Amino acid sequence: MAKTPKRAYVCNECGADYPRWQGQCSECHAWNTITEVRLAASSNNRSDRFTGYAGDSGLSRIQTLSEISLEELPRFSTGFSEFDRVLGGGVVPGSAILIGGNPGAGKSTLLLQTMCRLSTQMKTLYVTGEESLQQVAMRAHRLGLPTEQLNMLSETSIEQICLLAEKEQPKLMVIDSIQVMHMAEIQSSPGSVSQVRETAAYLTRFAKTKGIAIIMVGHVTKDGSLAGPKVLEHCIDCSILLDGDADSRYRTLRSHKNRFGAVNELGVFAMTEQGLKEVSNPSAIFLSRGDEMSPGSSVMVLWEGTRPLLVEIQALVDHSMYGNPRRVTVGLEQNRLALLLAVLHRHGGLQMADQDVFVNVVGGVKVTETSADLALISALVSSFRNRPLPHDLVIFGEIGLGGEIRPVPSGQERISEAAKHGFKRAIVPAANVPKKQPADMKIYSVKKLSEALDILSDLS
Repeated sequence: MAKTPKRAYVCNECGADYPRWQGQCSECHAWNTITEVRLAASSNNRSDRFTGYAGDSGLSRIQTLSEISLEELPRFSTGFSEFDRVLGGGVVPGSAILIGGNPGAGKSTLLLQTMCRLSTQMKTLYVTGEESLQQVAMRAHRLGLPTEQLNMLSETSIEQICLLAEKEQPKLMVIDSIQVMHMAEIQSSPGSVSQVRETAAYLTRFAKTKGIAIIMVGHVTKDGSLAGPKVLEHCIDCSILLDGDADSRYRTLRSHKNRFGAVNELGVFAMTEQGLKEVSNPSAIFLSRGDEMSPGSSVMVLWEGTRPLLVEIQALVDHSMYGNPRRVTVGLEQNRLALLLAVLHRHGGLQMADQDVFVNVVGGVKVTETSADLALISALVSSFRNRPLPHDLVIFGEIGLGGEIRPVPSGQERISEAAKHGFKRAIVPAANVPKKQPADMKIYSVKKLSEALDILSDLS
């Protein structure tokens, strides 16, 4: 007698499970997103043997923490130094990596370039489920990549992929993409919450047990986050996003989770006719300014992962023609702008309530840290007074609600990076002034917003 298939009710938005159907999800509070999923009965010969580091016995063993080896994790390079930087120094064998990005960002191109390079040094396997083998071959030929030793597979069944990979034993495998993969025992369509969750977990177990590094390609939602259940990001080792506007030739690769390296590490690439080319000096790109300075422009030093990055912030303050002035930000948080405008009015004596304010970070960089506060205020004041700032001035610092200038991490490294690019003057928090200052740079230390405004008035 055939077993009755098990049933589960899963939210398509967040992946929460329920014993019975209900109208609203208790986790994400979305309505009409819970659907019934039928699970096939488990079979004894299921190829779920990738569950432990069993050795020859097939049994796990309890160990004390002192018995664990402290040797450095072996890594191998992807062939791109920027890619290696984001991964924390290279690919760790047996790791599960998820890379996402908007359509056309260059995910498949970057991975195809990486796999073709590595295929000349080690055994690799590229699994495509969205494109045909002919389409991938045409792209590789167009980019002029070496294709003689790269193994290809067109398959969407996870069980079949892992079975072939176990026989082939590649050192690195790419799954393009996780949303089109499926497992036979999950009775739902590919791309559903259940399929994405189970296929990703299955691949992760396979990677850990067999020591094969797996890179999974994931789609993103309209707000730029990775599609699928949140548990997808929890079960993998590294989650990275490839960003880039359609009208821009530059792409940024940023890590949002990394068990083997720094989080929020940034890698910069340029899209060319020969594919993605890494940019070794991103600060030079984001600071490609003209000789003639215009009001509303300031330069700051971000700290991205393990390195400083110089970017330009532009602000435009203009009289509003409407009763409700506009506040528009690109690359910065809009709520942070509203907060800084209030601080500028209260502690700087500048009123912009009747002004339209537009702020942009040049180069498509997204600034999330508070070290950009002082540079943003400086750009706003420069535009409001119509007085440009000096070309060789760099600014960074966090502004508190009381008008105080707070220090930021890695101040010494930020100042050194600015000095390397020819900046002669800097306005920094008093606590970030280095004991040994660069010989060719004049540093202005400030403790309050009013002090910084006085210095800007004298310099501009």
